[in-house]
Amino acid sequence: MFAYELHRMNHDERVREAAAERLARQAVKAARRAAKAAARSGSHESEGRVGAERGRFARAA
Repeated sequence: MFAYELHRMNHDERVREAAAERLARQAVKAARRAAKAAARSGSHESEGRVGAERGRFARAA
């Protein structure tokens, strides 16, 4: 019975390590995806993109 308990503890530890590594990979992947999206948009999150309706309004003085 003792050997089985050691086996289960080892197995559970490996499962936890695998989950932690998986989470770390997902975080890196999300960070890369966010950086790529920021580079594509020019990293102007607060500013909107200029669309086709640019000439709709009169110019300011």
